[in-house]
Amino acid sequence: MRIGIFGTGMVGETIASKLIALGHDVSMGSRTANNEKAAAWANKAGARALHGTFADAAASAEILFNCTHGEAALEVLGAAGAANLHGKVLVDVSNPLDFSKGAPPTLFVGNDDSLGERIQRAFPGVRVVKTLNTVNCLVMVDPARVPGEHTMFLCGNDAAAKSAVSELLKTFGWRDLIDLGDITNARATEALLPIWIRLWGVLKTGDFNLKVVR
Repeated sequence: MRIGIFGTGMVGETIASKLIALGHDVSMGSRTANNEKAAAWANKAGARALHGTFADAAASAEILFNCTHGEAALEVLGAAGAANLHGKVLVDVSNPLDFSKGAPPTLFVGNDDSLGERIQRAFPGVRVVKTLNTVNCLVMVDPARVPGEHTMFLCGNDAAAKSAVSELLKTFGWRDLIDLGDITNARATEALLPIWIRLWGVLKTGDFNLKVVR
């Protein structure tokens, strides 16, 4: 499968490297075609790895991952181009974190909206699926870092897109997946970030997650 990654940070690189290991062709997009971090990753990742602009990554991909800082997400997707995004599945792992007042960050979206919804409204032709935003990036691609079964949420308006993303998440090792419904449910998963950040501070590790016990 051809997959595009928006973002050259730790989250983008971790997901991109996992996808390469699973046998996918991955293009990492950034603001410039010659981004040093993207080029270094592609050189290290091998023949299935490419890099270029956000538009380059979007144009060639079947599925896209938004791994940018939440405050930059809409700008990045605009740079990728609505035509390049149209009809494609966008896995949004970003969070609306506001560091303007220092740490710990607050959320720049309240409980009557979400970053996932803002993305879907701005790009109605994109099939947004919100998921993976409630765990550390290392746990995103390797849930076995946390012992036992634990839960990953997803939501979005397009049932076929959610099915495709669920199958991809299963190849990462996820087993307990809960579909919360349409994209408005991104409000709930993004709102988990304040408690998640505080748990990381107390536990001194990002290797943890929530489990929904039925």
